[in-house]
Amino acid sequence: MAQTPITTLFLDIGGVLLTNGWDTELRKKTAAHFGLDYEEIYHRHHVTYDTYEEGKMSLDEYLWQIIFYEKRDFTPDDVKKYILEAAKPHQDMIDLVTRLKAVYGLRVAVVSNEGREVAEDRIERFNLKNFVDFFIVSAFVHFRKPDLDIYRLAIDVAQVRPQEVAYIEDRPLLCEVASRLGINSVLNRNATETREKLAKFGLVL
Repeated sequence: MAQTPITTLFLDIGGVLLTNGWDTELRKKTAAHFGLDYEEIYHRHHVTYDTYEEGKMSLDEYLWQIIFYEKRDFTPDDVKKYILEAAKPHQDMIDLVTRLKAVYGLRVAVVSNEGREVAEDRIERFNLKNFVDFFIVSAFVHFRKPDLDIYRLAIDVAQVRPQEVAYIEDRPLLCEVASRLGINSVLNRNATETREKLAKFGLVL
């Protein structure tokens, strides 16, 4: 098996392995699809979403607060189905990670901000357990990026030193935050560029 100073990958889900689970674009599409006032959703979302992502509110409770606080001619299940089925894989990134794991014997962890129901659906729908060893998801651990504790927890669970980790993330700020702990952060824009960046850490394919 090939040798490298990197023993572990930390991966975001949205923007790395899959499309984002509930970003501005999808909220706008959902509002248009169901004939909702996007501005009203926007303001309610920003008051409540951190609580949902930290696992302190169910998806039904969150949707009640942003949409179903008044009677609608569609159901929460309709909205959940629309949201969950919007997810698509970044197959080139999944293939890259799977290949790196096989060649270098890497441990692979997800470190992601997602609500419980969204995360669980995406993990199952896209068979992420086939190549991810453990999941540090905000809703499971009750704190979220950019809180340094979520990275500290991932390091503790993986039982590695920060310098053994390559962290693939699509948000520059979160790359910068993780780097403060000594984690090797890789800003993901596309699989080709990320593959080139990982090669600098000895992860050559």
